[in-house]
Amino acid sequence: MPKILVAGMGNVLRGDDGFGVRVVEELSKSISHADDVDLYEAGIGGIGLVQELMNGYDVLIVVDAVERHAEPGTVFVLTPEDQPEVDDLELHRSMVDMHYADPAKVLQLARALNVCPPLVFIVGCQPEYLEDAVEGLRPPVERAVPQAVEQVRLLIDELRSTDRTSI
Repeated sequence: MPKILVAGMGNVLRGDDGFGVRVVEELSKSISHADDVDLYEAGIGGIGLVQELMNGYDVLIVVDAVERHAEPGTVFVLTPEDQPEVDDLELHRSMVDMHYADPAKVLQLARALNVCPPLVFIVGCQPEYLEDAVEGLRPPVERAVPQAVEQVRLLIDELRSTDRTSI
């Protein structure tokens, strides 16, 4: 079975940006004792996620609020190819301050350090509003949490059933 890391990204003090962390909290209620799946609350610490990847994983599933210009609460399953490219200057800035790293920057740094798993998915949710100093998700994003949890579980089940690191 592939070794899978599910990482929730986002700032819980910025409203909908805390979506990834909230989903991982929910997943911890049902997946916490799986030998092949680790849950990681990355929060805003992108460098921490890169360090966690150094433990060796076959698959990374990142959960985060993702701007896709869709209806708030819409859940997406994306691949890194669906994310914007990060230029070298932006990557360098990210290495200096990984506190506000988004999935694209984290993945690019992980690739540069040769710790990025061969298979990566991003389970994202369209935020309604990203606010400073506001805890909690807006209603459409909160309602999307169970759907995102289910998407992550489906990915894990499919990876387990194929017993390989590609879908």
